[in-house]
Amino acid sequence: MPLAKLIQSVRERINVRIYSSKGRVTSILRFFRVIVALAMAAMLVYVHGFPQSLIDLATYQLWIRFALLFFVVSFLVRWFFDFEPSKYLKSNVFEAGILGVILLDALFRISIGHPFIGIIFTNLTEFEIAYWRFAISQILLLLIIFVELGRFSQLLGQLKINPSHLFIASFILLIAVGTLLLMLPNMTTIAGAMPFMDALFTSVSASCVTGLIVVDTATYFTWKGQLVILVLIQLGGLNIISFASFFGAFLKGGIGLKHNLMIRDVMSFDTLSDSRSLVKRIFLFTFILEAAGAIFIYMTWDSSVVFSSVPSRIFHSVFHSVSAFNNAGFSTYTNGLFEQGVRNSYVMHFGIAGLIFLGGIGVTVLNDLFSPERLRMRMLTPWRRLETSTRLSLYTSLILIFVGAIGFAALESFNAAQYAEGGFLRMNWFEQTITSIFQSMTTRTAGFNSVDISILSVPTLLMFMVLMVIGASSGGTGGGIKTSTFAVVFLSALATIRGKKHVQIYRRTISNELVNKASSIFLFSVSVIFIGVFALTILEPQIPFLHLLFEQISAVATVGLSTGITGELSSASRIVIILSMFVGRVGVLTVAVAISRRVDTNNYKYREAHVMLG
Repeated sequence: MPLAKLIQSVRERINVRIYSSKGRVTSILRFFRVIVALAMAAMLVYVHGFPQSLIDLATYQLWIRFALLFFVVSFLVRWFFDFEPSKYLKSNVFEAGILGVILLDALFRISIGHPFIGIIFTNLTEFEIAYWRFAISQILLLLIIFVELGRFSQLLGQLKINPSHLFIASFILLIAVGTLLLMLPNMTTIAGAMPFMDALFTSVSASCVTGLIVVDTATYFTWKGQLVILVLIQLGGLNIISFASFFGAFLKGGIGLKHNLMIRDVMSFDTLSDSRSLVKRIFLFTFILEAAGAIFIYMTWDSSVVFSSVPSRIFHSVFHSVSAFNNAGFSTYTNGLFEQGVRNSYVMHFGIAGLIFLGGIGVTVLNDLFSPERLRMRMLTPWRRLETSTRLSLYTSLILIFVGAIGFAALESFNAAQYAEGGFLRMNWFEQTITSIFQSMTTRTAGFNSVDISILSVPTLLMFMVLMVIGASSGGTGGGIKTSTFAVVFLSALATIRGKKHVQIYRRTISNELVNKASSIFLFSVSVIFIGVFALTILEPQIPFLHLLFEQISAVATVGLSTGITGELSSASRIVIILSMFVGRVGVLTVAVAISRRVDTNNYKYREAHVMLG
């Protein structure tokens, strides 16, 4: 008998013998996997959040090794119990890869007495090997915890919950966790814990990719605190539901039909097939572009910008790349990109502007533009054009960038305050061009500033407010009412003026349902802005109205630009800004749907009535 058939025969006999205990064993392992994952997550928070001695770290390292060994054994047992082990490995390739690295390192340490990393990097000292092995083991443990999160996400399809409620709940959970983490002693440079209100404001601003700050990100937080902010930006920009679904897609069974439907509703995908493939593509585009952006930023810092070490330069580059792509506006410099030295990195500004643009137009547009399938299809059938939504988002964004850049350059040319050091009128034509384009792009959604916002003229501030209200594109990481919403409302008004019955663009008709939705988003957004600024004028009568209006629009549109009043706001005013940022990120229509009661039926209508308008 051939060896393969013999092994298969033996395996079938073993599976028959152990089949009765399979369910019990896998259930016990599932329970302990959850317990160990939660315990190790809590230990990670404790060790990195509070001061530790060397003895505590050594004990912690032993617990990490125990946890990693447990997950390896758990995977091997589940693999052994499966009737088709080869298929099991293929369907759990991500988890198998992580555990394979752990097993390989353990085998090297047992067989030759040295960890795997010491074999690869022979020039490292014993201390450096121990340090990097400790760091890598924590990263692997985090990945395993994320895998367990992905496994839990497979249960989302079984929840009887409205997608809008789930979307809102996911952000509340992210904000709550972020607040608690930022309050840990090791996250800040001050003695003790960060005040709750400041931590909450920072967590909301990072999770909602806004960028408004009440403390100096550069000096108030340690690198661990800045790392927490970076993670909140990434999770908030990607959407925590899609993040969990990404890891769930790599597990056996993937994500079910109901889960797919939920993702489609939450992320506004067009079809069910989109929700199955675009979750992975979101991460592919995101991490490739963020990695490329980080490399570009690393290479284009101005020579006057000094870093303490190469890892510090890498961290600053990665932080700004992630912040830019997710349109967050957070910076590791006190004055943002207007910091002395950083303001002169004009080539880097151009790269950050590119990341802002790519993140702002959204993954669905990037998929239509650059996915291999779409590129191949357009090469084989040249008459096929981009999707209507892609063309609308792309062209509207480009027009707004052009108008904003020309408007900024023209208006600030008459602003005498720009003659100050670092001012717009002290730049040459190349620097003015880059600055104008950069400010036009970042104003709509990202919130970075390469000029001093507090000295801008009133007409420029008013123009910036309009750009902030419009915001980024649908499906992008930015806020605002979205470029497509603005375009549809504008085209609808134009069609009404011209006496046309339908809204048309690119030889396509926009449905009345979409026109009504766009009008509702615009109306609700203006209402939220009005209510917020009305409350702020009551709570902050000493602050000029224009500055309050700018702050409120920046919060609702999740932009993050400020005239410098954020730190001066009272606790009550900060709550108004917090709620505005939250509503702006999850979407005014999502909040409206979540708190409203849907009608039972639409199969009736009353007779028409005439109402005078205009």
